[in-house]
Amino acid sequence: MSDDQGRAQPPADPLALSDASLTSWLAHLESLHPSGQCGIELGLERVLRVKDVLSQDLQCPVITVGGTNGKGSTCAYLEAMYSFAGYRVGCYTSPHLLEYNERVRIGRLPVDDSGLCEAFARVEAARQAAGGIALTYFEFGTLAAIEVFSSRQVEVLILEVGLGGRLDAVNAYDADCAVITGIALDHTNWLGPTRESIAFEKAGIFRAGRPAICADPDPPQSLLDQARAIGADVHLLGRDFGYFGDQLQWTFWARRGLRRSGLANPALRGAGQLRNASAALDAIELLREPLPVPMQAIRRGLIELDLPGRFQVIPGRPVVVLDVAHNPQALAGLAARLGEMPFCARTMAVVGMLGDKDIAGSLAPLAGKVDLWLLADLKVPRGTSSEVLEAVVKGTGLGGCVERFASPDEAFARSAELAGENDRIVVFGSFYTVAAVMRSMQNGR
Repeated sequence: MSDDQGRAQPPADPLALSDASLTSWLAHLESLHPSGQCGIELGLERVLRVKDVLSQDLQCPVITVGGTNGKGSTCAYLEAMYSFAGYRVGCYTSPHLLEYNERVRIGRLPVDDSGLCEAFARVEAARQAAGGIALTYFEFGTLAAIEVFSSRQVEVLILEVGLGGRLDAVNAYDADCAVITGIALDHTNWLGPTRESIAFEKAGIFRAGRPAICADPDPPQSLLDQARAIGADVHLLGRDFGYFGDQLQWTFWARRGLRRSGLANPALRGAGQLRNASAALDAIELLREPLPVPMQAIRRGLIELDLPGRFQVIPGRPVVVLDVAHNPQALAGLAARLGEMPFCARTMAVVGMLGDKDIAGSLAPLAGKVDLWLLADLKVPRGTSSEVLEAVVKGTGLGGCVERFASPDEAFARSAELAGENDRIVVFGSFYTVAAVMRSMQNGR
């Protein structure tokens, strides 16, 4: 059996898999694409064919969130605010850090294994009924997440785009409100080499006559042209909504003279978080008729949340910072946040990256800011070696000493050996890198 691309498919019996564990199901998902969990194959045809067999029909408002950076934070704000307002909230994000269940949440809690397995079984049966269509790991997981949300009758659904927008599996579902957090260079092999080409792909989540929010302070013309062409209701940062404030509090403003004043600064750290929070608040205002949210829920949603791996500071000495930043814009933000931290004697960087990233451009903001680079191999599809990372660090004059390791957890163990109580260890470069170190810390290594 093969799909449109000619890939041979392993036989799968949905009845045999129906009682399988989540681990078995995830292994099955990985078997459907040569690159496993990392497989990327953009396009909606495969997802739509299986979706039709499943007869999926969402009965609640859908907010789709795309953008180069800030998607996870924006989803977290929306999820928290709607949850504190009393709604049954479904939220689908990716990738996960430690457990797959993190991707599919209801009421801010991961869905249990049984709920995911039941959904996987329904998707597998539909996939077979549609002719054994080959789905990527992300496509299969997206269809299954919608099955979970539909069966548990969520009242508002938040979907995070995986990659791009126009051809991402999430875009098989129409957004009642679409949010683009920002546009920067990343995934250029799939989305094109410029902000204009990337913005066009991201604008694919917009829908005619529906709110289309863009929190990028300088949106590319291609995004504006696409929104105009389909007749989306565009809301731009600085023109239709925005924010101002100081270190103590801030104010959100929007069309029609709306003001939300005296807001506490978000629990999530970084200058870009006010943009992300403002985009979330604008979405809430634009959907206030079907989904009213009181100010108390907004205030709680800003401060009563955490997002692991996003400038996550682990208390203790030495200070440990975990950040999944993996592209130039995100690493520039990380460098700025490190500069705002209290003095430290030395900075040690535990780094592992994927090979399709702009490694030199990503690491450039940290020039002269790292005393010791502990570079790790990432032994996953698309992962790169510590040798490649070393060549970039030394070849671009980033400064500091270099050591190489076979894995992120080995690199982190070495940093823990070397670090004094006044030093700091910064772990970044990929979700895989941060996840490996988090597991190591949990296991006491």
